[in-house]
Amino acid sequence: MSNQTNDPVYKDFEALVDSIPTTNAKTGSLIRGRVIDIGPEFVIVDLGLKSEALVPVAEFMDPSGGVNVDVDEELDFLLEAADNGLGESCASREKAVREAVWGNLEKALKEEQNVIGQIVERVKGGFTVNVEGIRAFLPGSQVDLRPIKDLDMLTSNKEFEFKVVKMDKKRNNVVVSRRAVIEEETSGEREELLNSLVEGQEVRGVVKNLTSYGAFIDLGGIDGLLHTLDMSWKRGKKDPSEMLKVHDEITVKILSFDREKKRVSLGLKQLKGDPWHEVLAKNPVGSRLFGRVTNIKEYGCFVEVEDGIEGLVHMSEMDWTNKNIHPGKVVEVEQEVEVMILEVDESRRRISLGIKQCMPNPWEEFCQNHEIGSKIKGTIRSITDFGIFVGLEGGIDGLVHTTDLSWVLPGDKALHAYKKGQEVETVILSIDPERERISLGFKQVESDPFDQFIIGHPVGTSVSGKVLSTDARKVIVALDAGISGIVKRTEFALEQEIEEGEGMSLYVVSQERRNHMVQLSTLRPSEGNAPSSTLGDLMKGRRDGDDSA
Repeated sequence: MSNQTNDPVYKDFEALVDSIPTTNAKTGSLIRGRVIDIGPEFVIVDLGLKSEALVPVAEFMDPSGGVNVDVDEELDFLLEAADNGLGESCASREKAVREAVWGNLEKALKEEQNVIGQIVERVKGGFTVNVEGIRAFLPGSQVDLRPIKDLDMLTSNKEFEFKVVKMDKKRNNVVVSRRAVIEEETSGEREELLNSLVEGQEVRGVVKNLTSYGAFIDLGGIDGLLHTLDMSWKRGKKDPSEMLKVHDEITVKILSFDREKKRVSLGLKQLKGDPWHEVLAKNPVGSRLFGRVTNIKEYGCFVEVEDGIEGLVHMSEMDWTNKNIHPGKVVEVEQEVEVMILEVDESRRRISLGIKQCMPNPWEEFCQNHEIGSKIKGTIRSITDFGIFVGLEGGIDGLVHTTDLSWVLPGDKALHAYKKGQEVETVILSIDPERERISLGFKQVESDPFDQFIIGHPVGTSVSGKVLSTDARKVIVALDAGISGIVKRTEFALEQEIEEGEGMSLYVVSQERRNHMVQLSTLRPSEGNAPSSTLGDLMKGRRDGDDSA
């Protein structure tokens, strides 16, 4: 061993090994290297290690296919292995470049610096951006301050500045924003705009976004809200997409402005005068005008009489003869109809309209064409507990109350003599066009049989009849022509039995026209048993005595 140590050859080899430079480079670290030679497949690089590294020449090619490196040029490489087991070093120029870019991105994120990149393609939710070989994601909401019409313009290999807003090297995830760069550039203009805004001012803006409750308008760096309630004077729920589209340039009025919160409320309808007051000035209550049916509900329909002004036609104001008719059977949406203004509620901004008022009133026409006491024919439309409704000309109904059905029969019994659809003749008893009521009578078609009975049967006349009923106080007797008479029970002996259907001969004592009842007696009226004088008779006698005196 000692002989080998003293061998000159061994000493020369030991000196050669000692002359090889040593390095503390670790796998995965960046290391500086010098290009020694450029071959067709590999570039030989001296990394200062025990052996040179062979780096694929493809890592040095530019987009045109040329090699963009020279011999003796010093570059950074990523050490993949100091010795791959074959006595060779492994390094990558491409990975070193990526590592450097990641470092630049981290620095840009930390120091809020801008980076340069190209938008290369559209992907779900945004775009892919090439930042020095690193693929970053640009969300659609971070492209610009306002929606861009021509998205193809973005992917035309143009370079843009971006802000790094988020990154995760382990997951190879980078998120950038172009909007943040624009906001930074326009911050001065935005501040100037904030100072210039005044309530009531009219400004130009671009529709940036539509929501269910309104539209956001870009005023040039500041977004203002145009609420649906301030889009149109029309009542009811509005769909912003039916009035505006994204990218539309419009003029709006500033309604309110919170400088601290930078909130701007805008109005579109306020650019025009309130049509409500104009309609009232031109069309007072009672006016007739044409309008368009905009909506139909179960309780009525809405009619637009002026742009943005709608009124309600209640179902009861649609037809003279049918108060509960469904509005859909009278009008259709978009139909033009003539209406009358019935009522105006200025505090609630409501107008009540009527359709039937623009058509002839059948009740008034009936009143003009017919006189009370005249006879008229009609058809029974319905029968109720309180009377019979008879259909008359003009589509209106008249009521025959149960008390006007028969001279002799009770109303409930007289109803059984009539049927729905039966043609009848009646007498007009009263007409009230304002309350839309017509009273008719069946029994008035013929003369009152009681009048005939009174003429033929004065007091003291003998009559015959049959017992209808009896109780402890009276006996009711059926006479001629359906007339009934009453006999006091006290005129019969207590032990006398009185049966229904039993015939009796009696005398007329008095007639009560109001109740159609005849007072009867078993004795002929005379001086001694005539009914006692009434208060009217006594007063008449007293007046006669005064006159003779």
